[in-house]
Amino acid sequence: MLKKLRGFTLIELLIVVAIIGILAALLIPNAITAIQKAKQKTTMKDVATICTALADYVTDNGTTMTQSGAYDASSVFYTSISPFYIKVLPINDQWGNGYNVFCGAAVDGNYAISGAGGDDFLVTSWGRDKALEGFAFDPANPELGMFVVNQMAHFNRDLVMWNGSWIRAPRTAATGT
Repeated sequence: MLKKLRGFTLIELLIVVAIIGILAALLIPNAITAIQKAKQKTTMKDVATICTALADYVTDNGTTMTQSGAYDASSVFYTSISPFYIKVLPINDQWGNGYNVFCGAAVDGNYAISGAGGDDFLVTSWGRDKALEGFAFDPANPELGMFVVNQMAHFNRDLVMWNGSWIRAPRTAATGT
């Protein structure tokens, strides 16, 4: 006795493809957001690590070295910090930008900071869009620099740490805001 093999009908295949399409439409944006959040958190960790190394350098030397902007592995800044204060000094953030470091008087004018001295330092990442945001720090209201990440455009915002304190960064869940 021969059994007739039955395949899938066109309607059944179209329904499966539609379900897969709906699932992909729901999951892909969440996956992209999760990837960007991971890149942002890793970049923030790197900025904090660079600031810790700079604070250690200032503690040992009483002042910072000369640095204004991005650096590479052959720069005086890099060789002054690595490997003594930090084993591997990150050069680029998770989006491929070079970190920007400003030390001493070079801090003045960046993000509207004024009155910076020999032991001040500023470490920045320009975010996903690789462009300077144009944020101005207001010492009278430092909370203005904090933001909530609730859309993809917020990953374009700069991440800025001045003397070891965040002046431009996403709010953390611990703050409750």
